[in-house]
Amino acid sequence: MNVNTDTLISISEANQNFSKVARLVDKYGSAVILKNNSPRYVILEFPKADEVSAPADDEVMALSDMFIKKNTKVYEELAK
Repeated sequence: MNVNTDTLISISEANQNFSKVARLVDKYGSAVILKNNSPRYVILEFPKADEVSAPADDEVMALSDMFIKKNTKVYEELAK
């Protein structure tokens, strides 16, 4: 997920000034709330919530196969 640094906001600032979070979402489409300086929450416009979904099983399997082929030696070592 690509994150625009303009949309980062601390949890304390979001708590004290939620209208600022709403303005960020209106302007950029989403906002990321940081907790302990790491991304913790994503606020999206409601229509975009339908676009967010889990990957299909075939996508997960394709990525898994790619990683196994790319890192065969590592997986063989872990299997010992």
